[in-house]
Amino acid sequence: MPGHRGHTRRAGALRSGPAILLTLALAGCMGSDGPGVAKSSMTPGGEIRRAGDDTQNRSAIIGELLSRKSILPGSGAYAEVAQAVIEANAAPARAELRVARLKAEARATNWLPSIRPSLSLTDLGETFASLLLEQVLFDGGGRKAERAFAAADVEVAATTLAQDFNQRVFEGLGHYIRAQRALEQANLANQAVGRMAEFERIVGIRLEGGMSDRSEQRIIQQKTSEMRAKANDDRFQAQQSIASLEAMAARPLSGLSGLQALPADAGAPEPLAVLKARAEGSRSLAEADMAKSGYRPGLKAVANLDQDGDVESGLSVDFDNAIGLGTGAELEALAMTGELTDRRIARASDEANRNLIALQHQITTLQARRAEGETVLAQTGATLDMFTEQYKVGRRSLLELVNMFESWSGMQREQASLKYEIALLQLQIARDRGVLVDGAAL
Repeated sequence: MPGHRGHTRRAGALRSGPAILLTLALAGCMGSDGPGVAKSSMTPGGEIRRAGDDTQNRSAIIGELLSRKSILPGSGAYAEVAQAVIEANAAPARAELRVARLKAEARATNWLPSIRPSLSLTDLGETFASLLLEQVLFDGGGRKAERAFAAADVEVAATTLAQDFNQRVFEGLGHYIRAQRALEQANLANQAVGRMAEFERIVGIRLEGGMSDRSEQRIIQQKTSEMRAKANDDRFQAQQSIASLEAMAARPLSGLSGLQALPADAGAPEPLAVLKARAEGSRSLAEADMAKSGYRPGLKAVANLDQDGDVESGLSVDFDNAIGLGTGAELEALAMTGELTDRRIARASDEANRNLIALQHQITTLQARRAEGETVLAQTGATLDMFTEQYKVGRRSLLELVNMFESWSGMQREQASLKYEIALLQLQIARDRGVLVDGAAL
């Protein structure tokens, strides 16, 4: 029957013209930049810079992250440790940033027409193909909000990446500094053991001369054993910190020693926690705009091209969200998103600033203690020397001498520890501000 076009073709076959058109349409939807993006995403480092380059107008938050410069010295122990732990970082946050970048790239062209192919099997056993072309004319700002949400998601991921790397460098340097502190204290404990050996020699001389008894010798031996155990514990702590450092580093870090001076906190840049709160606020606002657009009418132009070349076109008006009795409350809740976002940013800023002020106060206190401790330690050392001479001639008891020595030795250990505690607090401030790693290198 000529009237039935389906009988003139083999069942299940498509005409070559529509099939080619379908192939070209699918190729156009895939885009020519796909392989290039995948190749770029595998390049190590520079993810934040590429995230900024992907957008036509770089966001202020991305610019803030890129402007951050590391306060660590360019060479020396700190630089070696930082580089080693960065190289070994698996960096899931970097992969998250790549995913956010690709999503933002996909949303960047959501205003263009979309093509949706359709294949169906008719009741006569034929395959029927068509292409549906849709162009959104008005959607209440929904697609613009989608692009804003994707861009803010990139900012959140970039800030998370900066926090991840700064935290990792902070942990690595923390292990290194604690190892250096334990090694110095172990050295001081060894020196104390040597000093106790000198006391034991004096006791032996007094014992031979009948000026002392063996109880004093036992006291000295006990104190010497305690000092030796303290030295062993310090060495164990140093080994443990070094092992923890090398476990997170890309290579062995033997031969490093000493502390390096860091600049005082300049009061800038803004802490990373505040930047992240701003990015999350922008994302929340965009999400609210997307939700609000669903309550507004949307207008689309639709064209349907079938495999025979016939075109059907028209306009459609629809709502993404149904309107009900709770719609008013829902819209009111969405309208409060801006106020909620502002409050969250203000709270993050307040907490970050209070934490930085507390850290600065601790540094100032420790620096004052260190300055005062130098004088007190020198005075106590002079008193100890005087007690030693007086003990030799019998004017001081062994218990008085040992108590004075333990006091001086404890002060010496505490004094040595202060500079390491100050260094850890300085690193904590630098971590919170995001200046342990160059932003452009992430």
